[in-house]
Amino acid sequence: MKIVCLGGGPAGLYFAISMKLHDPSHQVTVVERNRPDDTFGWGVVLSDETLENLRRNDAVSARAIKESFAYWDYIDVRIHGRSLRSGGHGFCGIGRKKLLNILQDRAAELGVEMVFQTEVEGVEAYADADLIVASDGINSKTRERYADVFQREIDIRKNKFIWLGTHRKFDDAFTFTFKHTDHGWIWAHAYQFDTDTATFIVECSEATWAGLGFDAMDQDVTIAALEKLLADDLGGHALMSNARHLRGSAWLNFPRVLCGKWSHGNIVLMGDAAHTAHFSIGSGTKLVMEDAIQLAEFLHVEPSLEAAFDRYEDERRVEVLRLQSTARNSTEWFEDIERYVDLDPVQFTYGLLTRSQRVSHENLRLRDKYWLEMAEAWFEEQATGRQPFSPRPPMFTPFELRGLRLENRVVVSPMDQCSARDGTPDKWHLVHYGSRSLGGAALVYTEMTCVSPEGRITPGCTGMYAPEHEAAWREVVDFVHANGTAKFAIQLGHSGPKGSTKLMWDGMDEPLVEGNWPVMGPSPVPWSPENQVPHEMTRADMEQVTQQFVRAAEMSARAGFDVLELHYAHGYLLSAFVTPVTNKRTDEYGGSLENRMRYPIELFHAVRAVWPDDKPISVRISSHDWVGDAGIQPQDAVGIAEMLNAEGVDIVDVSAG
Repeated sequence: MKIVCLGGGPAGLYFAISMKLHDPSHQVTVVERNRPDDTFGWGVVLSDETLENLRRNDAVSARAIKESFAYWDYIDVRIHGRSLRSGGHGFCGIGRKKLLNILQDRAAELGVEMVFQTEVEGVEAYADADLIVASDGINSKTRERYADVFQREIDIRKNKFIWLGTHRKFDDAFTFTFKHTDHGWIWAHAYQFDTDTATFIVECSEATWAGLGFDAMDQDVTIAALEKLLADDLGGHALMSNARHLRGSAWLNFPRVLCGKWSHGNIVLMGDAAHTAHFSIGSGTKLVMEDAIQLAEFLHVEPSLEAAFDRYEDERRVEVLRLQSTARNSTEWFEDIERYVDLDPVQFTYGLLTRSQRVSHENLRLRDKYWLEMAEAWFEEQATGRQPFSPRPPMFTPFELRGLRLENRVVVSPMDQCSARDGTPDKWHLVHYGSRSLGGAALVYTEMTCVSPEGRITPGCTGMYAPEHEAAWREVVDFVHANGTAKFAIQLGHSGPKGSTKLMWDGMDEPLVEGNWPVMGPSPVPWSPENQVPHEMTRADMEQVTQQFVRAAEMSARAGFDVLELHYAHGYLLSAFVTPVTNKRTDEYGGSLENRMRYPIELFHAVRAVWPDDKPISVRISSHDWVGDAGIQPQDAVGIAEMLNAEGVDIVDVSAG
């Protein structure tokens, strides 16, 4: 085939090499806008796994790359005047310029034609090519020309970053260093890539960037300011930029590129032109080179160009999405870093090491058992005030709150059974909760247990409003306490606008065909067009419901429950007061979030007054109504949790909505 690669970065060069290895008769040309020795990055990171893939594909270039690697095993995290080191992470880095030179030499050796200092404005000049590979990087002109065809999406991320180099050595660890300023936090990702030079990426929020004045600085002033700001980490060494081609300060926002389709006719996207992964996980070069290996293979085993493209996209997309998901987790962790920087350095470092979810708790144990055991011991001592005899995962660390002690932190969430008769739990519930309590979890929750007949969701809901309910629950509680160490929590709620509906397997949230009872809510707003319009509660109604919760709490205490949870989520009565979707009141119980929380807080205090002081109360809330600005969103949930905490709620149990 006659092949043209538009872009002479690692993707285009390595694809050209791979095609020549499969069939030397291919005529392959790589067209690059820059000179052979130009490069606008510093070092790139590859894993041992990627290097093995390169070795299997082309041992010659893999050997040259490996001989040029700088290796390190540790990650250092420096924050609040402390430095914590974790090992077993196995990185290797190489200068981007060195990598390009190795690939250029290997391509030339195999007969690839390389054309430098040539700007490609369109594909028309290569109309005689059998295959055009758009390997022209993150700002691909080819992709942008056919953006609609490729279903291109670009997500510009929040943080600002600048890619610099330094002769300060970071040759024994990948180093993260964090510094607090008057305008927020700024940090660096630093790693060695040859004997003399390290990559030094500086990152911060846009607010910090602007507050420190970087928005008004050119590159030279920016570098001088960063050298002064991060002098302790640089040890007197200078910072260097090789981004003089960029106008202004060279600060960037990372663009997350996704394409719904990777080919069009005889044009195929490769590497950053098709997809990007945030620099904080160091997998961008891995992705582009593995793209090249697989596309070259499929072009030689599939019967047509179209079939090869389809297989390339199908198989590579899975790996790309997996790494993009990992990268998104890492990106968002750094974007939300203000949430974590006040944690103890041990907990902060643990969060950083596991931020992408690619490294789990037990994977971290395989990497560095001693560091993790130190962190586990630290956690247990912080949680219990006692040094453990031996480290154990936080999940299995005891939890103490008021007079409650849980043997571990495993909790069985509420599961609606819809199997009660007139609100009374029966042998089904004894078996269900009894078996759950014997499974090792420290705390088992009941399903939402309703405080009145009209407060039920369905006819099968359990209740706590009649003497027979208290007696039946007492039997279940006694069994749980007598046969293991698990504690038992009751979740009390009122269905509000979502009441008088079918059993879930007959139609979740659908009104009963017959035997409906009237429902109530803060406003006459139905749960859905099919549900009843609720009666707008008067002050007398609110007082009556409060007394029903108080009665249920007193009965729950006599039945022996260890924890009480109030259900303020999922659109039920108290949730209906909290959300502006269903609370349209114009009195002191509607309007602002503070007003909408007024009745739920009043009810909590009434229940707290009768619930034993040595037993905790939890409140379940929805973190999201999933209706945009019209409803509760995560920032509102934070405000709700802060109010509940200020009022003395022991636990805020957050539901996705």
